[in-house]
Amino acid sequence: MSVVSAPPSRAMPRLAAWEWAFLGLFDLGCALFVMSLGKDMSWDFRNYHWYIPYAFLHGRMGFDIAVAHQGTYYNPFIDVPFYWLATHLPAYAALGIMGAIQGANIFPLYVIARSLLRLPDNRVPAALLAAFCMTGGMTVSLFGTTYYDNVMSLFVLTGLAIVLSAHRTLIAANPWKGALIAACGGIAVGSAVGLKLPEAPFALGFAAAIAVIPGTAARRALRLAGGAAGGIAGTALFEGYWLVRMYEVTRNPLFPYFNEYFRSPLARDFSYRDTRFLPHGLWHAILDPILFSINWRVANDLPCSDIRVGVAYVLLLTTLALALVLWLRRSRLSEDPLTKIEPTRALFAFVAVSYLAWLVVFAIYRYILTLEMLAPIVIVAALGLWPLRRRLRYAALAALGIAIAVTTRADMLKRAPLGDPYVQLTMPPIAHPNHTMILMTGEAPMGYLVPELPPQIPVIRIDGWLIRPNDGSLLTAQAKARVHAFRGQLYLIADPAETMRARRALADYGLAFTADKCLDMDTNLGGPYMFCPLTRKRNEP
Repeated sequence: MSVVSAPPSRAMPRLAAWEWAFLGLFDLGCALFVMSLGKDMSWDFRNYHWYIPYAFLHGRMGFDIAVAHQGTYYNPFIDVPFYWLATHLPAYAALGIMGAIQGANIFPLYVIARSLLRLPDNRVPAALLAAFCMTGGMTVSLFGTTYYDNVMSLFVLTGLAIVLSAHRTLIAANPWKGALIAACGGIAVGSAVGLKLPEAPFALGFAAAIAVIPGTAARRALRLAGGAAGGIAGTALFEGYWLVRMYEVTRNPLFPYFNEYFRSPLARDFSYRDTRFLPHGLWHAILDPILFSINWRVANDLPCSDIRVGVAYVLLLTTLALALVLWLRRSRLSEDPLTKIEPTRALFAFVAVSYLAWLVVFAIYRYILTLEMLAPIVIVAALGLWPLRRRLRYAALAALGIAIAVTTRADMLKRAPLGDPYVQLTMPPIAHPNHTMILMTGEAPMGYLVPELPPQIPVIRIDGWLIRPNDGSLLTAQAKARVHAFRGQLYLIADPAETMRARRALADYGLAFTADKCLDMDTNLGGPYMFCPLTRKRNEP
């Protein structure tokens, strides 16, 4: 791609007071917005985001079994901070802090926009562009939730911002300084991967970004080595302990995922991956961004509509095709590009490689929230390279921006009112908690109930996504042995909609319940649930 590069300039200057004020006020607005929404009632929060930090902090590994399905064994470090905040501060304060962290994505987005825009004074356009990046359908929908994709994006965007803002240093300065900068960015991206493994595609995208920035082979190799070292360090910092712990406990560091390869006896020889959204065939893969821009169900189980990723995808492919045609004609894309060429190439490489890796492994839209945030910048950078007159270019960008804005729909997930404690449980009386065991059945998310129960009570889910009564796994065998050996009072917690499934699962354990003896267990985030005393069948050992 042959274009005219921007004239040499100094590194991006320090932010002025009004820039800090803008970014700070925007972030404060995000915090207030999250506080106004109320508490997260999402399926994932009720399943594992409240349970696994509690289980980790209170040493319940092996004491409970499969309470949160596969989520029982996820890395809890990403959930510990909010759990600590919500159990030590008023709910509004915990949510405000979460909103401020999620809103802080505006900072690296602004740095990225300023690093790319090729204007005499790009501060106001960069501020407007960064703010627009924060208006995506999924971005807004996830505010105040514990999915954490919009927290991990802060790490990834920071790593990318470090590299893009220092692109001239990477090109011209001492190679070791370039390696150090790449390592700093790598630590940020690697931290995201360590905290949440679905962020791994962005590590490949980051490697591609630092690889395409010009330099000799030795300089690029040193830069990549620095980025890789930083990435490994960041990942190890937040994931290393948990990988070792899972291997010690289960013989599968990613338990239960990819168990067809690790073959932990605790679970079935099965991948346990969510493959619902993977493309079916080549054309589906090629058209996927267009398809999920038209119909969110193609790549998402959270309802929201946004065409910005699809628009960025089409524009990026068109720009690359146009560049090839003009190169064959020995012509240039633009004599006056809207963005600086070197960081633009790095951004395109990051986006393209991250997207392709995501498409192959996940294809779940929520996992590319970072790309949704970056999409407006990609659109500006791609169209800014076209050989158009400046007015026509700005008119096209304005038209695309309006089209994106009017078609974006953020479907706010159901929230619960503020109030303390964060999780409120109406608990039926348990006469002898020291001699009680609770069983769970079905697929309903109920892990969040466990921290509110008497801590001496073990909780075992005998039926769900991870284990079932007759699946032949060692985890099921352990659950049956625990239940059969227990001689205290057994109770069931189950969703009333899964009553028949509960009866079938209990029958395999030689247990039953009488409906008229069941009580309601209600919470501020869900329910009511059945709370039933169990009886053993006479032939049960």
